[in-house]
Amino acid sequence: MSKQSIFGRMSQLIRANVNTMLDRAEDPEKMLDQMVRDFTNNIREAEEAVAQTIGNLRMMEDDYKEDLDTAREWGQKALAASRKADDFRGDGEEQSASKFDNLAKVAIQRQIDSENSAKAVEPTIQSQRDTVEQLRTGLEQMKTKRQQLISKRDELVARSKAAHAQSQVHDAVKSIDVMDPTSEVGRFEEKIRREEAMVRGQNELAASSLDAQFEQLEDLGEQAEVEARLAALRSGVSESEPRSLEAGGDQSAVDESEFASLETEKDRA
Repeated sequence: MSKQSIFGRMSQLIRANVNTMLDRAEDPEKMLDQMVRDFTNNIREAEEAVAQTIGNLRMMEDDYKEDLDTAREWGQKALAASRKADDFRGDGEEQSASKFDNLAKVAIQRQIDSENSAKAVEPTIQSQRDTVEQLRTGLEQMKTKRQQLISKRDELVARSKAAHAQSQVHDAVKSIDVMDPTSEVGRFEEKIRREEAMVRGQNELAASSLDAQFEQLEDLGEQAEVEARLAALRSGVSESEPRSLEAGGDQSAVDESEFASLETEKDRA
């Protein structure tokens, strides 16, 4: 009964659906490690059961061999007693011959008993041998399944870690969307654009102010030239004025229409 329960548990573990158990597990790695430990413990129990069964078989084989040896010894004793009886009978000693005949019969009976005992245990021994072979085969299958479980555990743990890492990367990418104008990156970009626009406006303003200053310089230059020419004109008039009076010329008579024309040009400018 004990061996049946052990191998019943082993067969259940062999038929277990690993993926279904993983779906119910919060931590697949811990669940798989526990399965490997349970399977290893069951293999250890199975090895003990197989070892005990083999030990029982060897004891029965030893008893069987002992019965055969005993039967052979009693046969030899029966043969020796029979020969001794024949010797006494040849010498005419019937009483002694009869005694050894009886001893031979006793030895033969013991030989028969030992042979019967050996024959009686032969089916049990054969059955135990078959059982031991089955148990050994099952134990090897369990060890193979355990190795497959370990390989499956390693594969599933690696896949679980890879999926977890991919999920973390996906969540990180979702949380930082560079195309979202409401994100931090979008706000920084908008701030920088405003600063760049401010610099452009300042540059344009500085350029327009500089042009105005150059225009003022040009106006001042023209006025200075006018003033210089006027001063030169006045100086020339002062030098030539005595000669003109001596000659009796009237240089003050200037056409008023020419002054009116100059005033018009000035207003236009």
